[in-house]
Amino acid sequence: MTEPRRSLWRHADFLKLWTAESISQVGTQVTQLALPLAAIVVLEATPFEVALLGTIEFLPFILLGLPAGVWVDRLRRRPILIAGDLGRAIALGSIPIAFVLGVLTIWQLYVVGFVVGCFTVFFDVAYQSYLPSIVERDDLVEGNAKLEISRSGAALVGPTIAGVLVEWLKAPVAILVDSISYLGSALFVFLIRRHEPEPVHPDVAAGGERPKMRQDIAQGLRYVLGHRYLRWIALSTAVSNLFSNMLFAIYLVYVVRELGLSAGTIGVIFAIGNIGFLTGAVVASRLERLTGLGLAIVLGAVLAAIGVLLIPLATAGTAFVLLVAAGLLVGFGNVVYNVNQVSFRQAITPERMQGRMNATMRFIVWGTIPVGSLVGGVLGTAIGLLPTIWIGAIGGLTAILPLVLTPVRSLRRIPTSPEEYEAVEAARTGRAAAGGVTAAEVTAAEDGAASAQGAVAAAMEAEDAMPGVVAGAGPMPSPGWEPVAANDDPLAP
Repeated sequence: MTEPRRSLWRHADFLKLWTAESISQVGTQVTQLALPLAAIVVLEATPFEVALLGTIEFLPFILLGLPAGVWVDRLRRRPILIAGDLGRAIALGSIPIAFVLGVLTIWQLYVVGFVVGCFTVFFDVAYQSYLPSIVERDDLVEGNAKLEISRSGAALVGPTIAGVLVEWLKAPVAILVDSISYLGSALFVFLIRRHEPEPVHPDVAAGGERPKMRQDIAQGLRYVLGHRYLRWIALSTAVSNLFSNMLFAIYLVYVVRELGLSAGTIGVIFAIGNIGFLTGAVVASRLERLTGLGLAIVLGAVLAAIGVLLIPLATAGTAFVLLVAAGLLVGFGNVVYNVNQVSFRQAITPERMQGRMNATMRFIVWGTIPVGSLVGGVLGTAIGLLPTIWIGAIGGLTAILPLVLTPVRSLRRIPTSPEEYEAVEAARTGRAAAGGVTAAEVTAAEDGAASAQGAVAAAMEAEDAMPGVVAGAGPMPSPGWEPVAANDDPLAP
């Protein structure tokens, strides 16, 4: 009889990682407001200087994203996380010191923004790659959902805390709170006790030499772009980021100048809309079990796209209601999409490829962000704000196509290990090439496996656990991922 799985609420090392992330997220909310305000209010920076600050903070994600993935795969992830926290704490701590001494300049803000961005690149890639080392593969959705709750909660209460601190302490001094939060995050990561083996490259293990960095980077690109599922998830996310940033680059200008909303009203709209993020984080794992993995991913993308479509429909009279609804749908949909697709990526990727996979995905999907922002600004000036908003909203609908027209929609659940996934995929490819299985046989096999999984899930629910298996979502046009059957034939009925 299978032993009931332990809840992550009783998983000491995960709770430490979760606590570290929660502390850090609240502190980061302070800096996101305090850093530009320090430039605007204290240093009286020009609009161009403030915009340049945001660009400099983002540059490391483009410049260092792929190399960071290689280093994360070559080194233990926990020391990288600690170094990332300590580095950001020291860099940010220099700002209040310079302010008190009266020597703070815009150039220091640029340097600090770039340095913090560099440490954040390594931290984020290592962070997503480290979670599968902490929890089992069938706990990934629950783990990512809990971590998303922290991010959503910080987004909900963080701006209020940040506003009070900036008003009370002045922007540069308020950044000290974020510096201290990174020290707290580093402490909790340090307290994690689960052993993390030192990564060994397969070529080195076989007695050869370690490949050059460009070879490892190329391997990460080939892994993602050649993957049956990951390339479509990357394409969908990249297209969504392109069009959404085209829209949101001019969103505030649009709602202020075209819809006539005040800053206070916009703040309330954002605050209520953030509830969608929190709700999505709470129900993401339950939705995956209810509908199946593929449909949960598609549903999240569809809801987010519908939410964005409400924005250009708003008028001066309906702006508050429609923009709140848009925020709720976008927040809920994005979190459901991200929790499930990130968990799937982590589950199917071997440990030695986690860093490069996450870095490559981030490089692809974030690479369209500055392009979208630039195009949005150009179009907003050339053709007007509302037409540009419409282009971004309608264009965002195309991000759904790579999910619904490919095998992604047919995914049934998250596999329990990369080895099991690879075995099933190899068998599926071999059977399909030999013509040894029909669509009806595949569907029958999946439905039979899904029924068995549903029984296990029900038993685990009785134990108040969070099961890692889900019942099937019904017959699919193409075979989804299923576990290896007892007779080692993954497609057998």
